[in-house]
Formats: sequence, structure tokens, C-alpha cells
Amino acid sequence: MNPWRRLGEFDALIAGGALLVMLLVPLLEIVMRPLFGSGIDNAPVLVQHCGLLLAMFGALLAERGLHLSALGAGFTASRNRLVRHGSVVFGKASAAVLCGMLAQASWTFVASEMEMPRDIAYGIAGWMFEFAMPLGFALLGLKLASRITPNLAGRIVLALALPATGYAFAQHFDGSTLPIWPFALWLTLILFCGAPIFAVLGGLALALFWSEGQPLASVPLSHYQITVNPSLPALPLFTLAGLIFARTGAAARLGAVFTAAFGSGVAGTAIAAAVLCSFFTAFTGGSGVTILALGGLLLPLLTKAGFPEQRGISLVTSASALGVLLAPSVPLIMYAIVARVPINTMFLAGVLPAVLMVACLLLVGGYLRRGGIVAASTGDATVNREKEPKSKSLVSALWIAKWELLAPVVAIGSLVSGIATPTESAALTAMYALLTQSIAHRELDWPHFRKTLADCAEVIGGIMLILGMALGLTNYLVDAGIPDAAIEWVQSVLPNKFAFLIALNLFLLLAGALMEIYAAIVVLVPLLLPMAIAYGVDPVHFGVIFLANIEMGFLCPPAGMNIYFASAMFGKPIRYVAAAVLPAVFAMFIGALIISALPFLATWLPQTFGMQ
Repeated sequence: MNPWRRLGEFDALIAGGALLVMLLVPLLEIVMRPLFGSGIDNAPVLVQHCGLLLAMFGALLAERGLHLSALGAGFTASRNRLVRHGSVVFGKASAAVLCGMLAQASWTFVASEMEMPRDIAYGIAGWMFEFAMPLGFALLGLKLASRITPNLAGRIVLALALPATGYAFAQHFDGSTLPIWPFALWLTLILFCGAPIFAVLGGLALALFWSEGQPLASVPLSHYQITVNPSLPALPLFTLAGLIFARTGAAARLGAVFTAAFGSGVAGTAIAAAVLCSFFTAFTGGSGVTILALGGLLLPLLTKAGFPEQRGISLVTSASALGVLLAPSVPLIMYAIVARVPINTMFLAGVLPAVLMVACLLLVGGYLRRGGIVAASTGDATVNREKEPKSKSLVSALWIAKWELLAPVVAIGSLVSGIATPTESAALTAMYALLTQSIAHRELDWPHFRKTLADCAEVIGGIMLILGMALGLTNYLVDAGIPDAAIEWVQSVLPNKFAFLIALNLFLLLAGALMEIYAAIVVLVPLLLPMAIAYGVDPVHFGVIFLANIEMGFLCPPAGMNIYFASAMFGKPIRYVAAAVLPAVFAMFIGALIISALPFLATWLPQTFGMQ
């Protein structure tokens, strides 16, 4: 390989190496505890700080792959060439300047840590990990600025000048009091010019602290706190397990099981597609991954059963959003961390509501109605798909997919039984996926696993960057007493719990359409959860309501990523896909209202197993 190219891929090496350490150390802990009575010294802290490396260098990977989350096309999709080009330049230039500001604030934080260094493990000081923040933000600014122009000299000048400008501005005005409205206007504009969400959230957090004359290091401190959270390593490890399954033939084997179980007719194929998409999303951690992995498999099955193409695309796109409530989905874990609810409690709480949401999608969404189904034809003959024999027996399909079907037992069983911590359970699941797909099925070799490590780091890095910046914003709002003021206002407007729940569902549906799901969790949960508790809503029940509504945001523009993934996967216009999923959004909203009205759906299983 070209040495310059290898040098340019250092982000993948560091992020992938950090993820590998996060995988192996918990597994060693599980083995060493019964053998030697103790594990590796400070192993959890070491793993948590590897999460910081994963977050920053994974974000660099996401930028290299052009996968840093943005609100949407905005002005960059304008038909006017000048508006389109100007928006791209302004958005990227502004993001580069903001990265320079975040690099300066991060360096201030790291410098304060260097004055009184803390030992993490084996003589490694904490600031050595924390230095990844200023370095990462500086490199992100450099990379974003270098994309503004194809001219080499211009790229070098902009890559150095723009982040440096932001750095100098933040350094000069750190501790000063600045008005917030110019920042608010600027950030709103660049949001619609395609600037990454993390830069806008981080800029808003900086602006709010500037408006109070408070130190800017509070923002990177929040980013550090969320990335080294004790429960957070479970996120990348469960995501890694899901991506391993997505990169192999697991989807086809599971598809055969569900098709054999429910039949290949109209109703059976619809149920099989909905259940399979939900199951797969829970493991892969992203509904977009499910669309890409299963879309090419399921759409032909649906059209063969008699579904019009648009209805088939609608079902696959919408059902891929439903796995958010099933363990071990990343948003489910994220809510548990932010709301400080045990992860295993949320795993159990989501089961019955997830089943209800799938049922509502199929029944209320009309996917089981025969009226909207067309007869499939072969040549001149029409075939009754309901009476077609199954291509494989259920027993045969179950045997072939036995390793994939046992994965939830490993993930949930090890956690609920108390055998493993959330991080250890996630590591066990990832190793189980690796061993079964590489040894039992021989579908995963080292080059493919290394690529999967990089892909996982890219996904998690982009998410963690958003989470860190969102938490900085949330911490300011909490310190400013916004939640308390909001509770007083809401209680004066909404007289009872029923009215609050209706308003909550409508608000969350709108929020899901406008906000990236992980930013919504970090920003909105600390604000809305105290309100819900004030109305007597259990935190576990609130979490299920929250996720049931937010998952609908995957289907609503402008932040509905499922629409964009489906558009790319099936080669259809975004408007075509958005129109196709409207019945699904209505059906899922009905399901969310039922969950809101019947709290036992979320609380019964945790109470039954003594986890609430």
C-alpha cells in the first residue's frame, strides 16, 4: 500500500485499535475473575477512555467517508448553482472555524488536567487520552476546510487559516461575555447550509456559555464525561456485533426462518418482513443499515407475494425503524444511560411495546389488507401466492440460522442473569458474532473484520461527537434552571396527565422529524423526564414513549434518514418514498398513543423479573 495513503488512514488504525481493546479487555475480565479472584487493574476505566479515542478518531473516519450527520440538503440542494456552491462553501468554512473554537476549548481543558495528572492505568495519565479532543477537533477543522476548493494551494491555506481563526477567536474571548443573537443567526444559517450537526450543537453550547461569561472548557468537559461514561462501551460493542451479522449471510438465513415461519403468501411475507427488519435493526443499531442489508432481499419477496413496489418499499422502510425498542438497540441503551435507568430494565421494558408497534404497523397501516395487493403473474398465468408451498421447512431454516437466533440469548441472557455487566455482555455478543460468522459459517476473514471495525468506529464516532456536543448544551440548560421553569409552565397549560401525554406524543413526533435521534435523547430527555415524573409518569414508561415516538422521526423529513437510505437503495425519488411511508407513520403514532395510555406494557416485564 502507498505509504502516504496508509498515513492518511491513521484514524482507522487508532479507532479500530481502541475498539479492539474495548472488545478484548472485558472478555479477559470475565475469564480472569473466576480463575484468579480479580481481573485487570482499572480495566473498566481503561476501556472507558478507549471510548474517547474511538469517539474522536471515529469522527475523523466519518468525515473522511462524508458521513458526518447534517440536517439535510437545505440550500445545498438549490437549483441555483451560485446558491448551491455558496452554501457548501459557507457551511464547511463555518464548521471549520467552529472546530478551531472547540479545539481551543478542549486544549484549555487538557492543560488544566496536565497540571494535576490522574493515573488511568499502568502509569498512563488521563490527559494522554484527553489530548485526543483538541487534536481531533483541529484535524476535523483542517479536513472540513480542505474540502472547500479543489485547488491544492487554496486547500492548504484554508485548512490552516480557518481552524486557526476559530482557535484565536476562542482564546481571545474565553471568559468574556458576548451577545448570543449573532451566534444564533449564524448557526441557524449554517445548519441549512449543510454544516455537520455536531458543529452547530457545539457552537450553540459555546455561545450560551459565552453569553454568561463562563469558561468554554465546560463544553469539552461534557464531551469527555459522556464518552467515558461507564455504560457507554456497550454501544460500540453491540454495534460491532450487529455490523458483523450485516456483513455476512446472516440476513438471508434469518429471512429464510421468518419466511418459513409465516409463509410466503401476502400476510406471511408482510409479517416476516416486519419482524425481520425490527429484529435486525435492534442488532445493527441503525435502521439505515437494515434497509441496505435487507432491502435487496425483502423487496423481491414482497413484490413476488403480490405487493405493489411502492407498498413493498413502504413496509421495508418503515419496519426498519421499529427495532429501536428491542434489545440491544443503541438508542435503548443511550436512553438508559442518560435517564440513569438500568440497561437490563429497559431491555425488558421495550419487548411488549415493540410487539405492539409491529402489530399496529401491519394492521393499522393496512399491509395485511388484500385490497391493496395485486395478483402476481408468471407469464400468462396468475398464481395464488397464499397456496404456494414453502421453499424450505421451518425446521431446516431454524437449523441453518441457529447461530444467529442464539445471539439475542447471549446478549440479553448474560445481562439479565447478572453474569456480565453491560459492557461485558456487549463484548460477549460481539465475540460470539465474530466466532460464529468466521468459524461456523466461514464468511468473515481478517480483512473483512478489519473493515467492519473501521465501519463501526465511523458510525459510533459520528454519534459520539453529536452526543458530546449535545450534552454540553444540555448541561447549560440544566444549570440555567430551564427544566424547572418548563415544568411550571407546562403544568399551568396542561391540567392533567392525559393532556400531557397527548402533547408529549405530538411534540416528540415533531422533534423526531427535526432532530437526529441521539441528539434528541441527550438534549430532550433531561428536559422532558422531570416533567413526566411531575405528572406521575414512570421513567421506564416515559423512555418507551420517547423512543416509540422518536423512531417515527426516521420516516419524517428533514431528519428522517430512512427515507434517504431507501431512496438510495431502491433508486426512487425522496418524495416517492416519503409519500409511501405516510400510512406507516399514522399507524406507528396510533401505537405510541396506546403505549402512552397503557403503562403496564412497559413496566410489567421489568416488575415480573424484579428489575423495577
